[in-house]
Amino acid sequence: METQHQSLPQAQPAATCDVLVAGGGPAGSTLATLLARRGHRVVLLDRDRHPRFHIGESLLPMTVPLLEALGVRDRVEAIGIRKYGAEFNHPDHTGKRLTFYFAEAMDKDHPHAWEVRRSEFDELLFRNAEAEPGVTAHEGMRLREVTFEPDGSVLATATDASGAEHHWHARWLVDATGRDGFLPRRLGIRRRSRKHASAAIFGHFEQVERRPGRDEGNISIYWFDHGWFWMIPLRDGIMSVGAVCHPQYLRQRDCPVEEFLWRTIALQPEVQARMREARLVGEARATGNFSYEATRMYGPRGENWLLVGDSYAFIDPVFSSGVHLAMSAAFSAAETLDACLAEPAQRDTLLAEHRRRMLRGLRTFSWLIHRFNSLPMRRLFMAPRNDFRMKEAIISLLAGDVFRDTPIHGPLRLFKLIYYATFVANLPRALPVWMRMRRQAFVRFTGGTTPQDQPESG
Repeated sequence: METQHQSLPQAQPAATCDVLVAGGGPAGSTLATLLARRGHRVVLLDRDRHPRFHIGESLLPMTVPLLEALGVRDRVEAIGIRKYGAEFNHPDHTGKRLTFYFAEAMDKDHPHAWEVRRSEFDELLFRNAEAEPGVTAHEGMRLREVTFEPDGSVLATATDASGAEHHWHARWLVDATGRDGFLPRRLGIRRRSRKHASAAIFGHFEQVERRPGRDEGNISIYWFDHGWFWMIPLRDGIMSVGAVCHPQYLRQRDCPVEEFLWRTIALQPEVQARMREARLVGEARATGNFSYEATRMYGPRGENWLLVGDSYAFIDPVFSSGVHLAMSAAFSAAETLDACLAEPAQRDTLLAEHRRRMLRGLRTFSWLIHRFNSLPMRRLFMAPRNDFRMKEAIISLLAGDVFRDTPIHGPLRLFKLIYYATFVANLPRALPVWMRMRRQAFVRFTGGTTPQDQPESG
């Protein structure tokens, strides 16, 4: 398949395809593969070239069946390190570590996932799509303009690295451009969360203390005054370390990103202890308010477009849900678009059902994530009980089991009631923390250093 282009002296006539997918991350590459396997002609565009850096290295057990369906499980195993659980650490419980093992979820058949370098993982999925008959993949190709025909089809213009224009006429456009959000930005339909806001500072390190034995690949989460830390072990002795913070805290940065990251690490003694001999590999990065949602997931009649993955919404990375939600959306979208292409008259009904499925999973994650830094949630996570299978339900959620009929929702409703009761019982301490969290939702952090933080990056 073609992945590079020579300079063209002038614009070429529009080529035709069934679906144009903009964005070659996990959502776009997965969707392109699945649509091509259903017999559709797919054009896959990525503005960058693989491999490229991306944060979000921790996968979930319920992503494993999706990787098996794509035929890439063994290749992911080869580039990853096994992750059997998620470890939580609270500053009020110094020295106490609590690990939720995926083997203790309601469904015991998916006891592990992997930690992966996203540069390797994303390229693996992109090359898998590129090798699929029916997919024409282009790297270094940036989508620039789209217009819709009366029948809903789209005329799309993209430019390659030389600036030459390329044109496609597609029956459907899928925006999988992630945080860049090509369509949401241009249509003005992206809005920051009014309930939750956070920013992050992070880097890759070597010589960081790892857990022994089977726990070596587990993600570690540490609360601290300004948010929470992640520590994600990768292959070859590298550890991804970052802090997801209140935006107001990161706005205080008055020094280079690397220095501020070390200063932040010093605020969490247990993290600092594991990094006493650590050395930064590459650059430290910061990124801005990344909790958002688009007001539409798909176009009205006369505009055949669909948002998948982070292009539609992103919450908070604490439960490592980003890749899983993106790939799950791609599987659902492939089924939906296949039906829409076969039965255009059923378009609205099919898309509404797809949206309902996706929102159910997003909202299940969001309720817990929006309260993760609250005092009651910290206490409940550090003292879990399996009454009425509540602990199993929480572990199932941590495993990404939010789209199937696994009976997690009854126990999760009970967990919510206990959360609210705990909040009321600890009102004098819990309320100020909650009010501080809510105020942060209106604070904007603009000091990000990633491409997605720059103006007009889409």
